[in-house]
Amino acid sequence: MAVMNKDNAVMDLTGRLAIVTGGSRGQGEAEARLLARAGAAVLIADVLEAEGRALAKTLTAEGRDARFATLDVAQPESWAALMAEAAGWKGRLDVLVNNAGIINRSSVSDTTLDGWNRLLGINLTGTFLGIQAAAPLMRATGGGSIVNIASNSAFSGHYDPAYTASKWGVRGLTRTAAMEYVTWGIRVNSVCPGLIVTGLNANASHLAPMIGLTPMGRSGTPDEVAQLVLFLASDASSFITGEDFTIDGGFTAGAAYRRVAVESGLLPPPIDNG
Repeated sequence: MAVMNKDNAVMDLTGRLAIVTGGSRGQGEAEARLLARAGAAVLIADVLEAEGRALAKTLTAEGRDARFATLDVAQPESWAALMAEAAGWKGRLDVLVNNAGIINRSSVSDTTLDGWNRLLGINLTGTFLGIQAAAPLMRATGGGSIVNIASNSAFSGHYDPAYTASKWGVRGLTRTAAMEYVTWGIRVNSVCPGLIVTGLNANASHLAPMIGLTPMGRSGTPDEVAQLVLFLASDASSFITGEDFTIDGGFTAGAAYRRVAVESGLLPPPIDNG
C-alpha cells in the first residue's frame, strides 16, 4: 500500500492533527490507521469506546500518536467537548474526516419517522455539526481539510430512502461549506464509496449481486478508501475543494449499461477476480 515517504513529502502529515469520526472500526479504523502512518496525530472519535481505546493503544504501541475520545456526532455539546480535547492536546486541527454513519436498509413504505430522523441525525446533521464545530479551530490553525464520507448512493435512488437522502445531503453540504470556508484556507470534499466490504457486511445478501454489476468485478476495501482520504487530507490535493470523489469500481459510471452491453455481446464479461 502506497503511503508517504521522503520522496513524497506532499503526503506527509507530520505535525498535524486529524480527527476521524466513527474511527473505532471498519472503514473509519482503516482511515485512522493510514493517517497515523502518514505522520498525523490521530484523535479517534466514536461512541464505541472499547474498540476505539483498543485501536488508540495499538497505534501508540506502534509508535504513532493517537488517542480516543467519545463522540456522539448528533449532539452539539459532544462536538464542543471534542474540539476542546483537540485544542488542549495539540492546540490545532488540520484534518476532519466525517466518517460516522449508519444505514437502515428499509423501503420508503417501511421507514418509520423515528428511523428517518435518527439516520439523518447521524449521517447528515452529524456531518453539519462537525464542519461547524471544526472550522473555527482549523481557521486558527491556518487552514485544513475536511473530508466527508458520502456514498455512490448519493448519485442514485438507493433502496434505503433515509440513507440515500442523507448522502445526497452530504454532497450538497460539502459544496456549500467549501464555498463558505475557502477564504479561511479550509478545503471541503466528499468521498463516495461503492461496495466496500468490512466485518460488518461480509455476509450480506446484496454482496454477490453488487459485485456482479460492478465493472471491475469485485468489491472495494477499506484501505482503498483510506488512500483517497489521505490524498484529500494532504497537500497533494491542495487545489481541490467542493468536489465529490466516487470510488466504486466503475459502478456509478455505467454499471447497468455495461451489463446490457455484456449480455448483448458488445463487451467482454467482467474481470474475474476470484
